[in-house]
Amino acid sequence: QLVESGGGLVQTGGSLSVSCAASGRTVSDYGMGWFRQAPGKEREFVAAMTWSGRTTYYADAVKGRFTVSRDNAKNTVYLQMNSLKPEDTAVYYCAASYRYSTGTFLPAYWGQGTQVTVYS
Repeated sequence: QLVESGGGLVQTGGSLSVSCAASGRTVSDYGMGWFRQAPGKEREFVAAMTWSGRTTYYADAVKGRFTVSRDNAKNTVYLQMNSLKPEDTAVYYCAASYRYSTGTFLPAYWGQGTQVTVYS
């Protein structure tokens, strides 16, 4: 089970961190990813970390602003979002892919999502 938390309302240019706590599986065995879905749009890839934790990937729209990290002791993955823009407004979903190391991130498990709203 993946449970996101930390979403909320933030002003343009602000920062927000969302978390994804895993239970029943160990995050260090999985590549962990973040996706988002804005109203009326398809779900899109945001960021991912390989199961080794050595490599991260980001969508061009968030590169340089978002950072994905992992705390193995807490079995939790984080998405730090800085310099937020109104177009970042979406439901953010955590996802897991067993032993993901490269290529397209294909989730096997999803969290329930957490709302992030950026206002101007």
